[in-house]
Amino acid sequence: MSVIDEELRALKESILKMASLVEVSIRDAIKALMDSNNELADKIIKNDHMINMYDVKIDEDCVRLIAKRQPVGWDLRFITTAMKIITDLERIGDYAVNISERAMEINIGLMPYLSLADIPRMKQIAQTMVKNAIDSFVKEDKSLAWDVINKDDEVDDINTLIIDGLIAQMKASSETIVTATKLINVSRNIERIADHATNIAEMVIYMIEGKMIRHMHDAG
Repeated sequence: MSVIDEELRALKESILKMASLVEVSIRDAIKALMDSNNELADKIIKNDHMINMYDVKIDEDCVRLIAKRQPVGWDLRFITTAMKIITDLERIGDYAVNISERAMEINIGLMPYLSLADIPRMKQIAQTMVKNAIDSFVKEDKSLAWDVINKDDEVDDINTLIIDGLIAQMKASSETIVTATKLINVSRNIERIADHATNIAEMVIYMIEGKMIRHMHDAG
């Protein structure tokens, strides 16, 4: 294995470690919300610096690789894709923090909204999208990347369902307005997590094919 291949492998491993932290943050943020667990929410907020540290370190490693190795073709696309991926992962971590902050402000158990299962369901899809987007990068799997992109509409539909339900609750009972508004914020944060997973998948396709498909979700 060449020196640059070893360096790219190490870069890939760092991204996997960062992605693992992000996935845990997504999972635990929703768990903190659903269980009204302020201690867990506070832990996610305090641990966000670890994700930020990976963001800075990996970005510096990418810049160093470009300057030192002057990569072209595939290697250059790999590195530029890595730089974009860590930006999206860092933003996903921020959304997990936002959800955790909302979790500390409300008691979801007091919300008379009958479809609370929709929030964990949307979270699960979005979290799987993040995992699969990273896997598509690691495995250089274009098909898996397209699967992520095609899942985005499902998250959008659930987000609309949740928001419509919460608006109906606010209209029916003014006492629910504050909590419902914060839950709308949570839902939108999950939807944005899915958007960033889609961004990653689009960059993976760029890495593999050498062409941008951003905002083009037609796999045909």
